[in-house]
Amino acid sequence: MKDGLRQSMAWVHTWSGLLVCWLLLLVFMGGTASYYRHEITFWMKPELHKAAGAQSVITPAQSTALAVRELQERAPKATRWTIDLPEERNPLILANWQNPPKKGMTREERRDAFRKQNFSLDPATGLQTAAPRDSRGGEFLYRLHFDLYYMSAIWGRWIVGVAAMFMLVAIVSGVITHKRIFKDFFTFRPRKGQRSWLDAHNVTAVLALPFHLMITYTGLVTLMFMYMPAATKVLYGAEQNVMFGEVFPNAERSKPAKVAAPLADLAPMLAQAERAWGVAPSRVAVSHPNDAAARVELYRPSGQQLSNIEPSMTFDGVSGALLSQTAPASTTLAARAAIYGLHVAHFADPLLRALFFVCGLAGCAMVATGALLWGVKERQAYAKVVAKGGRVGFGVRLVDALNIGAIAGLPIAFAAYFWANRLLPVDMAQRSNAEANWFFIAWGAAALLAQIRPTRAMWRFQLMVGAVLMAGIPVLNMFTTESHLGVTLFGGAGLGKVAAFDLVVLLLGALLGWAAWWLGQKAKKKAAAQQPMASTGTTSKMEAA
Repeated sequence: MKDGLRQSMAWVHTWSGLLVCWLLLLVFMGGTASYYRHEITFWMKPELHKAAGAQSVITPAQSTALAVRELQERAPKATRWTIDLPEERNPLILANWQNPPKKGMTREERRDAFRKQNFSLDPATGLQTAAPRDSRGGEFLYRLHFDLYYMSAIWGRWIVGVAAMFMLVAIVSGVITHKRIFKDFFTFRPRKGQRSWLDAHNVTAVLALPFHLMITYTGLVTLMFMYMPAATKVLYGAEQNVMFGEVFPNAERSKPAKVAAPLADLAPMLAQAERAWGVAPSRVAVSHPNDAAARVELYRPSGQQLSNIEPSMTFDGVSGALLSQTAPASTTLAARAAIYGLHVAHFADPLLRALFFVCGLAGCAMVATGALLWGVKERQAYAKVVAKGGRVGFGVRLVDALNIGAIAGLPIAFAAYFWANRLLPVDMAQRSNAEANWFFIAWGAAALLAQIRPTRAMWRFQLMVGAVLMAGIPVLNMFTTESHLGVTLFGGAGLGKVAAFDLVVLLLGALLGWAAWWLGQKAKKKAAAQQPMASTGTTSKMEAA
């Protein structure tokens, strides 16, 4: 503490943020997009749009009956059926099933098989919709922000967890080191070089400081059993499943009796749950259908409750008798469920969800401006060297290249993911994997170009590419589907989310285009300022001669 607490914290803040800022930017961007992952998934499956635009005329009981009839034909021997009934964010009847895993199947093969075991029904007609294209949609972005990709999910979560811990340290140390944190929140001085970047960093950090602290801390707590396993290993040893069964009772699964028995009518169960809750269930899950040990679980809509634990009722699948209801959670489990629910924000109404999205964008800006601030500050230290014809240090050039590859390159990657969704052949094998691959191909190309030439011109080029790709998504959508803005803006509530997606990416493209234009104007002013200086220098030499 030779330099004092604030100076020491300033050093901690700088390096704890810089070392992981590019990974944190990916995590923040993926997490921010995940607030609308259902809407993104819906946009990326245009085959469902026509059915969603129609007015639903059937009840939850009728919707369930239609889905059960289809499941009986497709998967009568499945281990589990799940039916999601229409709601505000899901206008269709969605159903999937799980089959017993085949011997020798890897985890990835089981996941690929499960993705194909689903269908959707039009709630207006009860008919099956056109089979949607194979796409992970928003789920890819959601998983990307904590599982990463091309690696084991465990490794990805550990890497993201370490980065999140660095982020938490950076936030706390930033608050400690910034003695005028609230005063500077209302201060922004444009065209002041390093001072302007510092002001931008302060504003975006303080504007959503509670959100940044909450989202970082809750992200760590949701995976606490993986990051801090010592206590559970002491109590349960190798029997970790026993621990999860006790802590999360809903995770327990009944075993099949292997005796055939007809499934009871689900309508009375739905009616009983609706009388108890005052609202119709949003999800129906049937374990071991057509078996004597069948169980039917009905889940209440989460509404605006903070906890992510959905109240449920469990019925005997053969007799229809009520077996149990969700027991009041223990204090520990309720606290953990509230923390997890706060992180994923499933309780949020449309306005609050939009606020979370804006705060997420502020987090992206905070990380980006922090990385840029370091580069600007270090470049100023090399000003005299550059004036004499020298070059900045390797570390500064590396950070400049990484900044371009992440800050300007990631929007290109996101846009490429959406372009791939529309341009790849619909019947292509492993299509969802190909979409994800194009995300990383585009990002890798942007990062490689940035490493080769980390200049202001490269900033402008990549920002402009991102602007064209983002703003071009609604245009591409117009030529590849029937769900363009001319239709979706007036297509009813079911298509409003499609129009909203197109408008948001159009706005993001405009912002990227403005950033590229601003850099171009700045370069022109700098060149104009240098020209008179060069002329003056030449005249002086002639006079001296």
